[in-house]
Amino acid sequence: MGLGIIDGKEWIEEFIGDYAAEHNLDPRTKKAYRMDLNHFYAWAQERREDKHGPDSEEYAWEDWMDAYLDYLSIEKNLSFSTIYRKNRVLSYYLAYLARRGVISSYRSLKAIKRSEEGGMKGQTAQGLLSRKDADAFFAAMNREYEGLDSEFRRRVCLRDMVMMELLFYHKMEISELLQIEIQDYDQKNGVLTIQRKRGMSHGIHLYSQGLLKKMALWLEERKAFQREGEYENRMFLSKLGRPLSMEMVIQIFDKYRRLAGIEKELTPKDLKESSMKVYARELMVERCS
Repeated sequence: MGLGIIDGKEWIEEFIGDYAAEHNLDPRTKKAYRMDLNHFYAWAQERREDKHGPDSEEYAWEDWMDAYLDYLSIEKNLSFSTIYRKNRVLSYYLAYLARRGVISSYRSLKAIKRSEEGGMKGQTAQGLLSRKDADAFFAAMNREYEGLDSEFRRRVCLRDMVMMELLFYHKMEISELLQIEIQDYDQKNGVLTIQRKRGMSHGIHLYSQGLLKKMALWLEERKAFQREGEYENRMFLSKLGRPLSMEMVIQIFDKYRRLAGIEKELTPKDLKESSMKVYARELMVERCS
C-alpha cells in the first residue's frame, strides 16, 4: 500500500488546498473537510495504540475508512446526513491520494443507505428528500416570492429559486452552479453549458417550463446586481454584484427548508441526489400530459 494510513495525515493540507482551488470551496467547507479528516485520523491513531484496529500493512486504507464510518453509525449513532457527508470527504481524499501516487490503487468506500428505522445501512443513499418535502420546499419559495412587496427582495428570491431548481432538476454540483456565466446559457434553445472537472463541459437542456420562465426573467432582473469588473458575466450575483459562495447557498437552502417545516438535517447537495432526479422527471411528465 505504500505510505501507512496514519502517515497519510500529512497530505491533508495539500488536499484541502488543491481541492478548494479546483472546486471553489468557501472557508466554512474547507474547515469542515479538515475537521472530518482530522477526526478520522485521531480515531485511527487511537485504534492502533490500543491494538483495537487492524494491521495497517494488511488492511487497506478504504477498509480503515469503512470501519470508521461503521463506528460513527453504530457506536456514535450519528445522523445519516453527517455520515453521508463524511463518506464523501473520505472518498474525495482517497481519489486525491491515488492521483498523487501516494497509494497505488483503491476501491470505492461502501455507499450508505438510510434504513427504514432511520439508521444506516452499507448500500446506497436514497430518499434524502421525500416528494412531500420537495413540494413543501418549493412551495415555501413561491409563497415568499408572491408575498414580497419589494422589487429588490423579489429579485433576490427569484435568483434563489432559479439556483435551487437547477440543483433539483439537473443534479448539478454547487461549485458548478456558482461558476455559470451568462454566455453559458443558450436562452433560445434552453441549453445550459456546465463546466465540469478537468476543463470538460457538458450541455443540459432545461426541461421544466417553470424553470425556463424563471431563467428568462432572472436574466433581466440580474442586471440590477451587475457591476463592471471581473465578475460582471457571472450568472448568479450577490446583492453587491459579487460571486456567491457555497456558504451563501447553504444559508439560502436552510432558510427555505425551515420555512417549509422540514426538520431533517439536509444540505443543498441533497437536492441533486438521484432520487430527486427521478422525481423531477415525474414532474416533467405530469406537466406535459
